[in-house]
Amino acid sequence: MGVRYMVTGAVAVIIYAEPRLTQDIDLVIELKTGDARKLAEAFPPEEFYCPPEESLKVEINRPLRGHFNIIHLETAFKADCYIMGEDPLHHWGMLNRKKLNFEGESIWVASAEYVILRKLEYFREGGSEKHLRDIASILTIYGDRIDFDQLLEKIKKYGLEQQWEKAQKISQE
Repeated sequence: MGVRYMVTGAVAVIIYAEPRLTQDIDLVIELKTGDARKLAEAFPPEEFYCPPEESLKVEINRPLRGHFNIIHLETAFKADCYIMGEDPLHHWGMLNRKKLNFEGESIWVASAEYVILRKLEYFREGGSEKHLRDIASILTIYGDRIDFDQLLEKIKKYGLEQQWEKAQKISQE
C-alpha cells in the first residue's frame, strides 16, 4: 500500500534476541483517513477479517491508541495494527526504524531501543513479566548494539526508571 510501518512487539524481540512463541505480529502504521478503503481492499474478505471501512476510519482518526486487527482466516494468524497518530514515541520509532532483508524482501523493524521502551511501558501498565524477560533477552543478545545514551534519555523522559531497574535485574540473573 506504500504506507510507512514498522514491525514491533514479539516479532521484533525475535529479530533482536531469541526465538519465542508468539501468536501475532505487531505493527505500527502511519495511515490517513483515505487509506481505510485501500486497506479494506488489500485484505479480501474471503481470506482475511479486516474491520469495516467506517471502523477503520474511527481508529485512524484517534490521536492516540488507535488500533485494529487483521486476521488471516485460514491460519488465524493475527496482525495487531497500531496507528501512529500523534503518539510521540511512535513518531520517534518511525524515525529510528531499521530496514532489514528477510527472505529477499525488505522489511521495516522498530529499533531495539523503541522495543525496549514500549515493553517497559507495557510492563508498567499491565505488570506482565514477559515484557521484562523480552527486554532481558534483547540486552543479553543485542546489547552491544544498543544506543544506551538515547535509550536512557527516553527512559527518563517517559518516567520508566523503576521498570528499567527491574528489567536490568532480570538481565543480570
